[in-house]
Amino acid sequence: MRRIPVPALLATTALALTLGACSGGSGGKGGAGDSAEEKPPVRVSVNLTGTQATPGAPVVVRASEGQRLQQVTVTDSRGGNLAGKVTADGASWTSERRAAPGTAYSVEARVADGGTATASFTTAAADKVNKLTLAPGKNTTVGIAQPLSIVFDHPVKNKAEVERQLKVTTSNGTVGSWGWMQDWSGKDRVDWRPEEYWKSGTKVTLDADLNGIDSGAGGWFVRDYTTTFTIGRSQVVKVDLDSHRLRLLRDGQQVANLPMSAGTPGGEKASWRGRTVLMAKEGTINMRSETVGLGDAYDKMVDYSMRLTWSGMYAHAAPWNAAYFGRANHSSGCVGMSDADAKAVYDQVQVGDPFEITGSDAKGTQALNNGYGEWNLSWADWQGKSALR
Repeated sequence: MRRIPVPALLATTALALTLGACSGGSGGKGGAGDSAEEKPPVRVSVNLTGTQATPGAPVVVRASEGQRLQQVTVTDSRGGNLAGKVTADGASWTSERRAAPGTAYSVEARVADGGTATASFTTAAADKVNKLTLAPGKNTTVGIAQPLSIVFDHPVKNKAEVERQLKVTTSNGTVGSWGWMQDWSGKDRVDWRPEEYWKSGTKVTLDADLNGIDSGAGGWFVRDYTTTFTIGRSQVVKVDLDSHRLRLLRDGQQVANLPMSAGTPGGEKASWRGRTVLMAKEGTINMRSETVGLGDAYDKMVDYSMRLTWSGMYAHAAPWNAAYFGRANHSSGCVGMSDADAKAVYDQVQVGDPFEITGSDAKGTQALNNGYGEWNLSWADWQGKSALR
């Protein structure tokens, strides 16, 4: 990626607009023009100039000596404004946001005596653009364990700078933290989870003010992002690998206690343990053992499929395994139930519900990036994954 050097603020352009020019008479004394006080021209300077200005810097407008800025308006080519503040002495104004790549800006500066000056500049286009994917989806309702998750199209070197632009607002002051990882897909990812499970009814908003931020080798962000979602009813699914039972709790009260059979212990077919999160309700899907590295052991259409990890661990209907329900773990890694029981669970759970899997018949704890594994970290360890710690 071709890097564009950040300019010094000394690279400025001076602007002047002469106001109230006098109109003298034919030379006689006492003419009307002689009695009016002539106002000095308005002169200001802007740190960004021309048609290839470097993006990623705040816009700075300075008044000439003896003049005080009163108001500055910076408008982009789409009609948006860059908010900013005038210093107490009126000497300068600085935008709160940075100039974005490939954008034309108009500047209007008004000084204390009412005079104005205008200017314009255009930033150089980005030679590489970074984009992102947000989860959960906008205006969705999700379970109490659902994290905010952002996966970036390209690598993010400037993680701290990007994280500073990610603002989470909740309806009840929920405490949380961002944590960085490499997604299962190999891309950079950052998630935000609360210290504890969300409270039911919490409304959450993410404002990712990324327009004009350089992610590093991955390129520039050229837009802002936002998403809103609501936390639904409080539900927890508890899977006990030792007793071979699945229980559904709602508001702390048990509403289902069902026999199941999980992964065969002692090898790769064993299930993962830990606190995982229901990623998706996928319905009827084709499951093939080749996709999870188990050879040609199975190739089935599976009903009521509830995804728990990227590596292929689900809870689903498994009528072919009925002899083991409630008795032994004898699957290829998934949590299997009868058709009726799987349907009952599928109909009641919501994306974002935690599945808390315990017991000795496991091959280990779910990895951080294999779905949403952050709940398996202590709060202190999770906070340590923030780029701002």
